[in-house]
Amino acid sequence: MKTQIFFLFLLALCFQSCDSFVAVDLPDSQLTGANVFKDRTTVNAAMVDVYSKLRDSGLLTGSLEGLSVNLGLYADELSYYGPSGNNAEFRFNNSLIDSDSSVLQIWNASYNQIYSANAIIAGVENSVALAQTDKNHFKGEALFVRALVHFYLVNLFGDIPYIKTTDYEQNRLVHRMPVDAVYAAILTDLNQAVSLLPETYVTAERVRPNRATAYALLSRIYLYAGSWPEAANAASAVLNNPMYIWEDYLDKIFLKESTATIWQFKPKTEGGNTDEGDSFNFVTGPPPNVALSSTLLSSFSNADQRKVHWTAAVTDGTTTWYHANKYKQSYGAPSSMEYSIVFRLAEQYLIRAEARAQQGDLIGAKEDLNKIRHTAGLGDTPAVTANEIVTAVLNERRLEFFTEYGQRFFDLKRTGRLDEVLSISKPGWDSHDALWPIPATEMLANPNLYPQNPSY
Repeated sequence: MKTQIFFLFLLALCFQSCDSFVAVDLPDSQLTGANVFKDRTTVNAAMVDVYSKLRDSGLLTGSLEGLSVNLGLYADELSYYGPSGNNAEFRFNNSLIDSDSSVLQIWNASYNQIYSANAIIAGVENSVALAQTDKNHFKGEALFVRALVHFYLVNLFGDIPYIKTTDYEQNRLVHRMPVDAVYAAILTDLNQAVSLLPETYVTAERVRPNRATAYALLSRIYLYAGSWPEAANAASAVLNNPMYIWEDYLDKIFLKESTATIWQFKPKTEGGNTDEGDSFNFVTGPPPNVALSSTLLSSFSNADQRKVHWTAAVTDGTTTWYHANKYKQSYGAPSSMEYSIVFRLAEQYLIRAEARAQQGDLIGAKEDLNKIRHTAGLGDTPAVTANEIVTAVLNERRLEFFTEYGQRFFDLKRTGRLDEVLSISKPGWDSHDALWPIPATEMLANPNLYPQNPSY
């Protein structure tokens, strides 16, 4: 009965969200939990609600509460200009505490999204009415979401619970799992998602993950784990797919029709644009919330066209500030021109470049690296040795993915350079800041989450 009540509640949330991913009319009859999974339309609505939650709250939202802003401040991409005492200021000053409300919000939103994905997995597995192709598709999407959210959580918090059920009695007393065990569970989910997801998209807008999206995340997981052959192979599975076409013009890469997009979020309302556009763009100074750091701006060479096309200057006549300008439209623009891109082709080229260099394929690594550099208006990389190429790739990742879901922070962390870099560019940085604190209220509710991360 508890499970049926949850499914009914989940479905109600789907219809209340008024989301623009797909239009679904509320059925005339009252729905029970079992009935939700007798019709692909209602299951689809539940899956759509999961994506709307990912877009609007927690880790991947483009608003000021998401990782693009928070980890940009936490690392060295953004400077803070908002009101004193704001949670974002604590990110910028690296002064998190275990009672931080925004950390709790990210934790709770993430596990809520995982819980919803688990409900769909259980529902389609137990359904006797859905066609097998539909069951495979929905389960593949839900497994992908579960893996994606756990990936970000483990990189923020370290040891975490990996939740695979909706059973309250099991979930309320879960233990944290070692990072290696979490990665193993992520890989299990992703490999199953690859086998279940279709090659094609549900719609032409690429707002629902397909098999290539799962491969894109797989390549990142293998890169972080140092599994170089697997990382290169997973990236190649995307790059060799004729569905994806490289975009040579920087101003087209973040448009909703970009052929280099692998997966993106559609805005909340028809005709809307991205939360990222509102979070980063400003037209008068001083900045209302955040601006690009001088550290980031000085890392671009004079010839790098990404500084020209992906940043914008604002001056009051005395001081000049810069903001990220990848998404150029405000949310209230008259028509939808931009969607929030979660995975794009450039990352796959740079993953394969790094993986190839680590394996000694220096020619192939430089070819992939130069693909990115040429689009930025730069010449071939001068790097020669494997170590030089890897260093060049990491620098290119910094310039290519700034303000995109914390890629800079995670790159510094996975390569062991957090203390080396941020102790210089971020006053107040301490080595324990590599992990965020487990929210204190969660530990009080479940003592199995102890011990707390060091120094919190």
